[in-house]
Amino acid sequence: MAEAFRFRIREHGPAGSPVREPFTPAAPSPGWVRLELKAMALNRLDLWTTQGIPGFPLPLPLTPGCDGAGVVEAMGEGSALPPGLELGGSAMIAPGLSCGVCPACLRGDDMLCPTYGILGHVHDGTAATHVLVPAANLLPIPGNWSFEQAAAFPLVFLTAWEMLVHKGHLRPGETVLVWGGGSGVGSAAIQLVKALGGSAIAVVGSEAKAMQCWDLGAEHVLVRGDLKSLAGKVRELTGKRGVDVVFEHTGAATWATSLAVCARGGRIVTCGATTGRETAFDLRALFAKQIQIRGSYMGRREHLWTLLSLLQKSPTNPPFRPVIDRIFDLAEYPEAQRHLEAGTGFGKVACRVA
Repeated sequence: MAEAFRFRIREHGPAGSPVREPFTPAAPSPGWVRLELKAMALNRLDLWTTQGIPGFPLPLPLTPGCDGAGVVEAMGEGSALPPGLELGGSAMIAPGLSCGVCPACLRGDDMLCPTYGILGHVHDGTAATHVLVPAANLLPIPGNWSFEQAAAFPLVFLTAWEMLVHKGHLRPGETVLVWGGGSGVGSAAIQLVKALGGSAIAVVGSEAKAMQCWDLGAEHVLVRGDLKSLAGKVRELTGKRGVDVVFEHTGAATWATSLAVCARGGRIVTCGATTGRETAFDLRALFAKQIQIRGSYMGRREHLWTLLSLLQKSPTNPPFRPVIDRIFDLAEYPEAQRHLEAGTGFGKVACRVA
């Protein structure tokens, strides 16, 4: 048997600083399972967890990694697997962890649970050959998907669905401005907007990424550049009306522009602050245009099952798919972190467990 190993954050540092170490995979406790991972995928949260988040102490040492897919290797006493899964079979992971018994969990809003956390952020994650997760967090893998595709799917598609459908109330015919169209969550959003009958205006950082956004179904693609000029282009494309929904995850650098391009009665939904967490804006624009602003963090686990059902309805011509920029070997996880931080890729970065 190959050596079991994991990457550990023992103290916060720059991207690529987690250290590889051998370990003995633990037996799963009741209600939990152990997955032998075949692939994992990175998210921005891997970088923030590695670097540390001011005012948010993390339980170090910690294995990062939110997304993963593999084989169900062992089950804790009394554990029951979700439909379509079996011991020894393949599964991917829903990364949100909750108590399952509080009022929020019982009504399906598990992401509002007081104990809610994300795998690889508050609990050892998938930058490893094996991982422990609650049995309820496993999902079947679509039949024609690789382990890398399965690993790249859950977090970004759950986040995008929550923002567009549950928080943004996107309706057919509406227009969505998608910041960071070349990111993992941005590439998911472009596809979901099209699948839901909307029109996506994607914003990317370079011409090299523009064609890939077109291929995913964006109606228009803008290279970011000067933000005042970009706002003018968005107004021009929408007949001076503005967009119905702003899919915001970049933060301080784009916030004023998001307000400027949002239509009267429009919605801004935000899930991130990559360019900064603090921003000032003119409240008059908010109330005069009657804009709704909603924060979003992950989403209901049930939404992943909804997404899977939509894929099952059209297995030969799926309406959306995970986009993978590059696949590393798990032994190269630090390099994969540095590649993600560079921001030159399009879509998700994954690691294959050899």
